[in-house]
Amino acid sequence: MAQAMKIAIVDDEQDMRQSISQWLALSGYDTETFSSAEEALKVLGPDYPGIVISDIKMPGMDGMQFLKKLMGSDSALPVIMITGHGDVPMAVEAMRVGAFDFLEKPFNPDRMSELAKRATGARRLTLDNRALRRELSDGGQIMKKLIGQSPVMERLREDILDLGQADGHVLIDGETGTGKTLVAHALHAVGSRAGKKFVLISCAALEEEALAKRLFGPMLPEDSMLPAVEDARGGTLVLEDIDALSETLQAKLLSVINEQGTPAETRIIAISNLQEAGKTCEDALRPDLFYRLAALRITVPPLRQRGEDILTLFTRLSEQFSEEYGCDAPQVSAQEAAQLLQAPWPGNVRQLINIAERAVLQSRRGSGTIASLLMSDHEEMQPVMTTEGKPLKEYVEAFERMLIDNTMRRHKGSIASVMDELCLPRRTLNEKMAKYGLQRSDYLA
Repeated sequence: MAQAMKIAIVDDEQDMRQSISQWLALSGYDTETFSSAEEALKVLGPDYPGIVISDIKMPGMDGMQFLKKLMGSDSALPVIMITGHGDVPMAVEAMRVGAFDFLEKPFNPDRMSELAKRATGARRLTLDNRALRRELSDGGQIMKKLIGQSPVMERLREDILDLGQADGHVLIDGETGTGKTLVAHALHAVGSRAGKKFVLISCAALEEEALAKRLFGPMLPEDSMLPAVEDARGGTLVLEDIDALSETLQAKLLSVINEQGTPAETRIIAISNLQEAGKTCEDALRPDLFYRLAALRITVPPLRQRGEDILTLFTRLSEQFSEEYGCDAPQVSAQEAAQLLQAPWPGNVRQLINIAERAVLQSRRGSGTIASLLMSDHEEMQPVMTTEGKPLKEYVEAFERMLIDNTMRRHKGSIASVMDELCLPRRTLNEKMAKYGLQRSDYLA
């Protein structure tokens, strides 16, 4: 059962405060009363777990000033304003400033209860979303796999949270190897369907007849599974390689979507993996199906746009492979860090995974370099050439961050050991960790 939301009641008249409090308490709300705006502001912070009901006319700080203070602290906090008879223009101004709604004296208690219900519902959704965002920033559950602090990854995580809470169909596109299927899993995990079925079908993996049967049926009596559109009912159906659908199957899928209505009973996440130069998912699908599937859209960024995330990912991956193969992770030199940052990465994260594993294997043998691995993947690639040049300062800072991060991990957060290995005084190390967003608590064993 959801925790009862609080309602802060602010009014200089004691009888009014008590009357409102008693009525809302009978409706199951946890109320607290304040005789002035100044008193209330000592308690009402940005994440106040409830709503506010306030009179407009009060001595000292009046309701309008109070409202502006609250909106400055938390613009998503629902505030219901109580106005006197004939103060409608003031109430309209309050709505413009950010009030959730207003009640005109003498007001109907049932009307107040109705507004309180709507306002607390909106507040609960806001706080739930914020909790999800905090979980994301802490790297919890599936979202922690979306590693990186680059602006494009911050934006991708924000998009996942926003679109995860929406209910429309989603199109995910981007270059090969960028992690589009992982994004589909994350969209399902942060949305209201998280506890429901997640069904994934690759449209390019089956011949048309087999794909039609797998998607729409009819299934034979001996088949142990339902057609995908039935199996995913109420949950999420992910269609990889959506652009591989034939015209016939596109028409059937569109018919299924149209029959569901709005909101959709089953959410469809379509993944486009088109690789032909100059061709897009929009070219491959009939327009009516494309626009239904692309109601919401996420483009997963290529690895070359993720800056120092490349080094962070390489470090994590090499640590995982070194543990798997029972050897030490390779130490990356400044030159190798620059080469990793400068590489064009046509295979994106999938290619980086392959490079990290091979780097661990060759390090175990005591031979080979990262540059040679990059060159073997793409003979035409020069080891220190890039399609997106960066200032020297960025390369230096990225290497410095990686070096401190790796050393902190190796010494499990021991500041003294890190200071000794890197020959850094404590103040300098603290300043650099703050600069790069590194926290000792993340490394403690």
